[in-house]
Amino acid sequence: MAMATLDVNLVKSLREQTGAGVGECQQALREADGRLDEALKILKARGAAIAAKKATRVAKQGVISAYVHGGRIGVLIEVSSETDFVARNEKFREFVRALELQIASMNPAYLAPEEVPPEVVGAELEQLHEQLEGAEGEGFVSAQKSHMEKFYARLCLLNQPYVKDESKTIRDLLTETIAATGENIVIRRFTRYQLGDSA
Repeated sequence: MAMATLDVNLVKSLREQTGAGVGECQQALREADGRLDEALKILKARGAAIAAKKATRVAKQGVISAYVHGGRIGVLIEVSSETDFVARNEKFREFVRALELQIASMNPAYLAPEEVPPEVVGAELEQLHEQLEGAEGEGFVSAQKSHMEKFYARLCLLNQPYVKDESKTIRDLLTETIAATGENIVIRRFTRYQLGDSA
């Protein structure tokens, strides 16, 4: 697709959805022959590749941030970046705010599936096997996979659909932020408090 025929509204929409630069959006749209959904896939794949390259870099800067919702729910979170410059960047700050709102709204218990204790996973699988008693073969495997994806999406922050845009997960949002800032970003830990909850 020639530069002159690129739809400005498509470029704008792609930028709003991904946070990518104008040039990147134009290039993705050219590669996708002007199809927005394909351009989104291209940018998502590029973001994932950038995030994978950055993942080995040390992130020792960042912020510890607190958020209180209506005096009843509080969130404390630590998010790291490679440099103090990025920790002060608006894109990084927006990401931290998005995490605070997500945690306040969705109450994840763990950051990622690998943090879920084996006994919790085992109990869930045992309960599922009782429900699927008699099922076997591909149907059983498919049902188990689907069930565990939902289980992790409920319990794990990185697997949860983003409350402001359920077409992406928090892991997708993290990948986009890494691509946009050009640095490795790590969600270190978080705690959620709710008024009246016992410790």
